[in-house]
Amino acid sequence: MLEYRAEGLCRSADKLTMEELRAACAAGEILQSTALVFDTMRQLQFRLCGHRGIMPFTECADGAADGQIRDIAVLTRVGRPTCFVIKEFRRLADGEEILILSRAMAQRACRRNYLDKLEAGTVIPCTVTHIENFGAFCDVGCGISSLLPIDCLSVSRISSPADRVSVGQQLLCAVKCRDTQGRLVLTLRELLGTWSENAACFSPGETVVGIVRSVEEYGVFVEIAPNLAGLAESSGNLCPGQVVSVYIKNILPEKMKIKLVIVNKNISQSLRFEPHYFITEGRMKSWIYSTPQSHKQIETVF
Repeated sequence: MLEYRAEGLCRSADKLTMEELRAACAAGEILQSTALVFDTMRQLQFRLCGHRGIMPFTECADGAADGQIRDIAVLTRVGRPTCFVIKEFRRLADGEEILILSRAMAQRACRRNYLDKLEAGTVIPCTVTHIENFGAFCDVGCGISSLLPIDCLSVSRISSPADRVSVGQQLLCAVKCRDTQGRLVLTLRELLGTWSENAACFSPGETVVGIVRSVEEYGVFVEIAPNLAGLAESSGNLCPGQVVSVYIKNILPEKMKIKLVIVNKNISQSLRFEPHYFITEGRMKSWIYSTPQSHKQIETVF
């Protein structure tokens, strides 16, 4: 079965022989190489085994043939790994043999054979491609983009997706649902563990590093893991995103609360917690973050 990976992770065509390229063409294998030029004929050009690879504009993305893709979406591929299938080998009148490439065919195959078959709750790999205030866009295969909304990045409150992920970062996400156009919407927080799973990684009496997430009149919420935050008493001159060290005073599962004491608020280094996955494969039908004793219910039903 063919694998449909994010661009940058497909098999590189750069060092393949002509025999290997012909075999990949026959098999419909998805390859990648760096686009070198977007020329005046609106084609992407590549260099494969000493031969020119040409990707006509209509083959640069699914939807380009229907006018749904703007030039800017194609010319920004220059200098970046770009996936494709080899559509044909063509000999020109002057005897030059070129390769006709199609990213659009790779994307259609990815949708038909992979993405369209995914069910809600299925765990898939993806790569962050760009970040907006409302969420992160991720490549779920062959350059096809899906949204990871900011409220799906973690249970712990964040002010920007950049607090949790960065461009180029490889993630595991779950399929949350499909939007009105049938595109996948992703979620990460369900893979990062329940309150109990995260709290079990800490003990009262420990002092750990944390990130201030919000400052309220009644206290300061400090994140100590992507899906876990505690409350400390108010302390002056604190702002969201600030790195502090905190003493864990108490852990209360029945209330889903962690009581903290701020020890050091003069830590100058930056910090972003990397994802710690408690689920890495398969399909979830539901997920409950809350503890059994808690009256507050945080649940996802896929």
